[in-house]
Amino acid sequence: MPPSSVRGTADGPQGFTIGEVLNQLKEDFEDITISKIRFLESEGLIYPDRTESGYRIFSEDDVDRLRFILTAQRDHYLPLKVIREQLDRLDAGEGLATGPGPAPPPALVSGTAEDDEELTPTQVALQMAKAVESAAAGTDAAVLDAPTAAVELTLREYCEATGLDSAQVRALREYAIVGDPDDETAPFDADDLLTGRAARELLALGLEPRHLRMYRQFVDREVALFEQLATPLLRQRNPEARRQAGRQLEKLSGLTSRLKRSLLSRELRRYVRGA
Repeated sequence: MPPSSVRGTADGPQGFTIGEVLNQLKEDFEDITISKIRFLESEGLIYPDRTESGYRIFSEDDVDRLRFILTAQRDHYLPLKVIREQLDRLDAGEGLATGPGPAPPPALVSGTAEDDEELTPTQVALQMAKAVESAAAGTDAAVLDAPTAAVELTLREYCEATGLDSAQVRALREYAIVGDPDDETAPFDADDLLTGRAARELLALGLEPRHLRMYRQFVDREVALFEQLATPLLRQRNPEARRQAGRQLEKLSGLTSRLKRSLLSRELRRYVRGA
């Protein structure tokens, strides 16, 4: 159940629109998007009011709650399940942390501050990996949205977080699947983390890094095709043209993904029937 609150006047609910909330949060959370806010609502983490016409109206408490959630994800790498459980406890009477941007209390991470200090690099890396995967799974985030969690991992941390060994990472880097193929000292980011954990499962099924090279080639060809369509808009260098280019790229990505999935499904069904 959403936390009880009294908002509004006789003329209707008072507060902020979703766009105004986005503007408030952008300075501290550069990767926040309207789709991310909507997703957090769909997950039952925030409960904005609605106008009679159906528009979301956010209170100061809602904005503070969003800051709490985003801080827990960004600074403590927590999955939404853990954040939801902590918010439920706070709603039951503990209250949110005070301050300009409520940071999760130590218990949100590992139970106590003492326990938090004892986290090993491996535990931190795995915590980051689970947070990134949780944020990516089941969201309606746009393909151009940056990952919620800011991640920078060394090679050792990356191996611990993905389950890959250094030789596998080296091979994947050579094929430009993860990391920077031209700089072995460059850290691994959240996209690398998601790619590496997927690659590890594929390698466990019997594939080799060289087999995954074709997916890099597929992406390069697809991006080159998309660039032909989006470049004329991006060259105009005005905000509306760039937004239009972003919408076009999002639509292209979604449609080609559906096309590839339907073609693959058909061929696999044919293979199974003929085997």
